[in-house]
Amino acid sequence: MKKLTITLLALLAVCGGCNDEDFLNREPRNILLNEQIFSNEQLTLSAMADLYDRFPDFQRTDRWYEFTNFDEAFASNSGDYFRHQNQEYNYDSWNYWDYGYLRDLNLFIQQCSQATALAPAVRDRYLAEARFIRAGVYFELVKRMGGVPLILDPLTYDFSGDATSLRNPRKKESDIYDFIISEMEAVQAVLPSDPSIKGRATKAAALAMETRAALYAGSIARYGVNTPQVSLSGGEVGIPAERATGYYQTALKAAQAITGYALYQKNPANLADNFANLFLDKANNPEVIFVYDYKLKSGKIVGWTLDNSPLTSAEEGTNGGRLNPSLNLVQSFEKLDNTFAPLPISDAAGNPIYYSNPADLFAGRDARLAGTVLYPGTSFKGKPVDIWAGYQLGNGSVVTADKPGGQKTLPGGTTPVAVIGRDGPIDGLEYTAQSGFYVRKYLDPTVGSAQIGTQSEVWWVRYRYAEVLLNAAEAAFELGQKGVAVDYLNQVRARAGLTTPLTAADLTFDRIVHERKVELAFEGHELWDYKRWRLAHVVWNGASTELTKNPGKADDPSTRVFGLWPYKVYDPGQPNDGKWLFRQVLPSRVTNAHRFRLGNYYSFINDDIRANNPLIVRNPNQ
Repeated sequence: MKKLTITLLALLAVCGGCNDEDFLNREPRNILLNEQIFSNEQLTLSAMADLYDRFPDFQRTDRWYEFTNFDEAFASNSGDYFRHQNQEYNYDSWNYWDYGYLRDLNLFIQQCSQATALAPAVRDRYLAEARFIRAGVYFELVKRMGGVPLILDPLTYDFSGDATSLRNPRKKESDIYDFIISEMEAVQAVLPSDPSIKGRATKAAALAMETRAALYAGSIARYGVNTPQVSLSGGEVGIPAERATGYYQTALKAAQAITGYALYQKNPANLADNFANLFLDKANNPEVIFVYDYKLKSGKIVGWTLDNSPLTSAEEGTNGGRLNPSLNLVQSFEKLDNTFAPLPISDAAGNPIYYSNPADLFAGRDARLAGTVLYPGTSFKGKPVDIWAGYQLGNGSVVTADKPGGQKTLPGGTTPVAVIGRDGPIDGLEYTAQSGFYVRKYLDPTVGSAQIGTQSEVWWVRYRYAEVLLNAAEAAFELGQKGVAVDYLNQVRARAGLTTPLTAADLTFDRIVHERKVELAFEGHELWDYKRWRLAHVVWNGASTELTKNPGKADDPSTRVFGLWPYKVYDPGQPNDGKWLFRQVLPSRVTNAHRFRLGNYYSFINDDIRANNPLIVRNPNQ
């Protein structure tokens, strides 16, 4: 007998005294059987909540360290330095193969469709939600593994000793994308259109998944020709190039069908704060479409702020500061005149440029920089971020210390003074800003958010309207509709303070790639974007050792995470005394360049899976 069971800790109750026979005959209080789950709307909702909760995000704010795998950030945590020391990614680095979860979803769909105790409209919504989640799981599978067995009914073993009937071959990669797209088109009319619903599937969430999935499929078809080795003869990996146009058309149409949402613009007077608040504001947020939510009252909390707050605003002693954005990312934010340039730390002759305030180096840049990164001269929770690496003396030597806020006596002085910031940076000392930066995106400014006993309820945003606009821009660009594409792109850029609109003539593939890099940093897109564009092995080529000098170029290598350290000038009586200069650094724990091999485009299918099912073919280049 097929059963769908779910653990419900909230339903556990303390029972009164009873005799042994009563105890042995009690119904279980920690599981629900099929007939119970679908006999009551609230119990069905509890089962649905469990299915939502198990959704497999690869990168999420409860796993900050996953954002240090590539070139966005440095892991200022001794247990995670290995992420910058292993030259080659494992073939199973993003492996996922959870058919137990899919079985639970298939059971839910099968049994909910037969439920007579639920009102038809209620039942139909639950079915649409389960199909939405199931399609999302297949999306995760195809992104990571390529084509996989498409199982839409719960399989049952007959205990005959022969399990061959349960073996299914991998579908084509395009088949899985087609399934996701068709499912989203099927459930749209059933799901609610209410923009205030953020934690459950809606029509807009279905359209957002459709546009993203179609865009991924389209770009694999278009750019897969650049890596013909990354394919299988049966189509389990690789999508024919002639299908690209159809997928791009689907992506554009789905994006254009989303209504009732808008870019978050509640604080136009401070665009950096406005961008940061977009991820924090749960009150009538017009941009957020679908989230994984956290709630303090229910005890469902997230430790992103606890783990990543600057030491100057940490609420648990020295606990914090783990994720340090890289100089690679920081310099990608373009200037307000629509040009790209490395941060000006030296002149043409190589002499340092001096600044009166460390924040001046970053002035005149895309507002998303200050909304994403805490750099020297900024503040968090009303406290200045204290990032500086020491005093540089007139003779070029440096006076610094080996602990945050450490003190020494400067030449000519009599009293010890701080010679390094309370946030560092100190090379090799975890929790200090070893790259010269701390992350701001998703940091919760609420008091208590960095306390172990409280933490944060800031949600994880899976789909938002800005991404939809960028999806539409990319799809239109690939369809040759540059005028349409640039209009969508300019909407996102204007919100970031880039007030000179791009023209259709300005629009290039490099611009498309760049816009996603800066808008969607630390949101779990970088890996999948570079994989679908077949750029991952080019950008993370394992050979380049230098910081890119062309941050606006999509294919420029970026294999090591660099940092930027500010120094105070101590040169009494000279014009630069009290000013600031910067030095580019490579943290000493960064010992190898990231190398993405052709075999990394699709993850390894474990030997035990292929042994149990010989119909499963191995992924290429592994």
